[in-house]
Amino acid sequence: MGATPELTPEELTRYARQIGPGVLAPEGQLRLKNSAVLVTRAGGMGGPAALALVMAGVGRVVIAHGGSLVLPDLNRQVLGSEVGLGKLRAPRFAEALRAMNRHVSVEAIDHEPDDQEARELARRVDLILSSPPTFAERLRLNRAAVEAGVPLVDAAQWGMTGTLIVVAPGRTACLRCLYPEEPEFDELFPVIGAVSSALGALAALEAIKILSGTGAALFGRLWMIDAYRGRTSIVQLQRDPNCPCCGGRAATLQGEISL
Repeated sequence: MGATPELTPEELTRYARQIGPGVLAPEGQLRLKNSAVLVTRAGGMGGPAALALVMAGVGRVVIAHGGSLVLPDLNRQVLGSEVGLGKLRAPRFAEALRAMNRHVSVEAIDHEPDDQEARELARRVDLILSSPPTFAERLRLNRAAVEAGVPLVDAAQWGMTGTLIVVAPGRTACLRCLYPEEPEFDELFPVIGAVSSALGALAALEAIKILSGTGAALFGRLWMIDAYRGRTSIVQLQRDPNCPCCGGRAATLQGEISL
């Protein structure tokens, strides 16, 4: 294996405002540079999350998002714009991300991964940030993360409320522990873009903390945010020993992660 790339003088200057007491150590910034994250999808929540990861200096960001941009997307999809209407979202979103930071590699996948591709992608990254609208996709990404032994940050939204869950495979409750059966769900639910962006930014922050070894991540807890009433609550999740996804699975989380 080759030597681990160090931070260049230009990178140290670029990230100077996030390196210091109470934020990132230089070692943490270097860990971000040498990390890879899968973000799917890259829309209302995933777009702001991917943007925050790129701006923070995560070395490789893989985004997956199918379909073309339509007008109702523009109340929340910050990587899109009116000039991109009718065009494939993933390539346009990747262009916007690359324009933010030339030190970061951005890979675009123009569809949502199926079971096999999700497994393959999970083995290529250090963390999965999941923000699709459907439970089928969220549970698929959860399964891929558990099998690959990489952390999962799951963000979800409905209207002006949202949730955030962080999974350490084999050590904390996974998404299937919380949802033993796939709930009925209407994909075309109402959303407010400001809430989408807030949840995406918080999801990215959890990923940045995990990858850089900074602070205490939300492992094993459910953060519920009710922006309509201005309330939040955090619930400790219990791992199901009989969970069909993670039950009986030994801890496989890669790297030195503190819970």
